[in-house]
Amino acid sequence: MTKRDVKKVVLAYSGGLDTSVILKWLQTEYGAEVVTFTADLGQGEEIEPARKKAETLGIKPENIFIEDLREEFVRDFVFPMFRANALYEGVYLLGTSIARPLIAKKQIEIAEKVGADAVAHGATGKGNDQVRFELGYYALKPDIKVIAPWREWSLTSRTKLLEFAEAHQIPIAKDKRGEAPFSVDANLLHSSSEGKVLEDPSREADSIVYQRTISPEEAPDKASYVEIGFEKGDAASIDGEKLSPATLLARLNALGKANGIGRLDLVENRFVGMKSRGVYETPGGTILIAAHRGIESITLDRGAAHLKDDIMPRYAALIYNGFWFSPEREMLQALIDKSQEFVTGTVRLKLYKGNVAVVGRSSPYSLYSESLVTFEDDKGAYDQKDAQGFIKLNALRLRTLAMRKRQAGK
Repeated sequence: MTKRDVKKVVLAYSGGLDTSVILKWLQTEYGAEVVTFTADLGQGEEIEPARKKAETLGIKPENIFIEDLREEFVRDFVFPMFRANALYEGVYLLGTSIARPLIAKKQIEIAEKVGADAVAHGATGKGNDQVRFELGYYALKPDIKVIAPWREWSLTSRTKLLEFAEAHQIPIAKDKRGEAPFSVDANLLHSSSEGKVLEDPSREADSIVYQRTISPEEAPDKASYVEIGFEKGDAASIDGEKLSPATLLARLNALGKANGIGRLDLVENRFVGMKSRGVYETPGGTILIAAHRGIESITLDRGAAHLKDDIMPRYAALIYNGFWFSPEREMLQALIDKSQEFVTGTVRLKLYKGNVAVVGRSSPYSLYSESLVTFEDDKGAYDQKDAQGFIKLNALRLRTLAMRKRQAGK
């Protein structure tokens, strides 16, 4: 397919400088009709200006799609991921990664609705997002044409982007004329900052980088307490009040922000091969994963809990690398969801100066038995003499190995 074969393209559009330049570039280079799609994922910015900007650039009203996806995002993407306690490289809560498959899904749905033969995104050729978007596109519509301008055009600097914008009468905000000190991506789950002043991993990030949390030093000297209710592995209430998924996460974000919770300074391994430094803020998610592990600690059998921990890194890597729609992710999700059948109950947490501590947990399906763990008279529930045979059987191979070493003089 050549450029002139593309008649209509659906662009993931934020209304910012980069995607506005991409919009005009698609019109001039491809001669294509452009359809814009703007997703409200709780990034904390006004969405309607994107509509006005698209109209200013000549997009017909019927070709401008803006959708509030906050509830779908948390319910169908964030919550399934949190059932797995997913952490990439042990610490990253995957806030950017989990948003991309939903955006890709909606772009494909719009492409089919309007009869578009191509989709486009604004991810660069060095990052992970290009992979995440495009794996999503191809998984849902294998014959779709994908346009990635950053891999095609010659606008490789901020100066060239501004020159192109001015040449094509693209409105430029005053603060965009100077180069931003770092780039930011945000949604209801987290904010991510990287590039520019953050590229030296030996330097501590300046306070201006943090937007979703106050510093632990500035947090109150008095601890806050919160109780989160779970139903089959998903958070359903805060302090006894039933809340929708997006409302619940927003409430936890506010609690986390006020207590300096959720900051992460990470050098990670990108899927494309390089290391990168990012500063992440996930206040509500940090509270949520601690709470979920807390309720699992009394409702999951040891074997099930340990199996989940074994597969978690693989599951997290699939999301990080863009394989949300892969069969292996869906298979792992089925296993994870099966484990959550009895993960119901409440967890009480203490929030204090950047820390989250589980201080109480209860469930109607708890496997915790006071009669088994007590040092008082257990009335026959557990005969401590049985432990001797258990230990000897488990020691058998170790004793055999030790005897061989002795015979070999080692």
